[in-house]
Amino acid sequence: MEKQRHPALRGGGSITPGGIYWLRYIIPALLVYGIFMAYPMLDSVRLSLYEGTTGTRQFVGFANYVRLFTDEVVSKRFWNAFGNNWIFFAYHMILQNALGILFAAILTNRTMRGRGIYQTLIFIPCTIAVLVTGYLFKLMMNPVWAGNTLKQAGLGFLVRPWLGDRSTALSCVSLVSVWQWVGIPTMMFVAAFQGIPDELIEAADIEGSSAWQTFWRIRVPMIMPVVGMVAIMTFVNNFNAFDVVFSMETLDGAPDYATDLIGTLFYRYGIAGQHPVGIPEPGVGAAISTTVFAMLLCGVLPTLRATQGKE
Repeated sequence: MEKQRHPALRGGGSITPGGIYWLRYIIPALLVYGIFMAYPMLDSVRLSLYEGTTGTRQFVGFANYVRLFTDEVVSKRFWNAFGNNWIFFAYHMILQNALGILFAAILTNRTMRGRGIYQTLIFIPCTIAVLVTGYLFKLMMNPVWAGNTLKQAGLGFLVRPWLGDRSTALSCVSLVSVWQWVGIPTMMFVAAFQGIPDELIEAADIEGSSAWQTFWRIRVPMIMPVVGMVAIMTFVNNFNAFDVVFSMETLDGAPDYATDLIGTLFYRYGIAGQHPVGIPEPGVGAAISTTVFAMLLCGVLPTLRATQGKE
């Protein structure tokens, strides 16, 4: 039996269900992804098997990976940055996303007035350049620049070198990043909450469910796919973080590598050159990025399996 054909919107042609006409629409996106994402990633894997700079590269196999995990200096820097990245990620995963769900729950309350204004205020920091945000907070946390103002306001206890203290530097950088990017998960959770059928909430109210029970037993389970996507975005983006440390601290992750992340470590080894040698080692940098990509993949796939497709 011949397949039913539907008239096309224009041109007098027709569309056959099940055809591959849709392929022409994704080819441009595939080309862009292949040229700017897939090819550089695969070439980075290839580059990790070489040492030396452009024109003098020599194939060394897995020597860069061996060096990454066994060399006293390189391994120390890598695991330090890796550990710092997990702390940086924890701040965003726990604090930022929890605030995002809280803000979204408040903003989707029908009795709340001025929701559009509050949504705008929460999202505005996301539109500011990270370098600008980092530099402004760096000035505000500088006891020399902001010390007198804080003392006059009765906040003298806040006058201390927050970014110069190893015990507080990473927390300060993380909190500034949380403040700037909390608007993105908030907007995603707002859209997810708004997609919950009103009949479910009304049925829960009729059954005598409290607001807290409705939130935890109906609203949160219904948005689990979005929670999973936000978790993946947080995981990937935080392990690619670079600019916030660059703007608030130095490329060495001052003080004493306390704020050094995988992004700054990769930049120093692969592009700028690690102190004190100062000679870029693209092979080591590529080994760092490839290793972190494999780790990210191990974290992303279980999260997708655990959260997607649940009702």
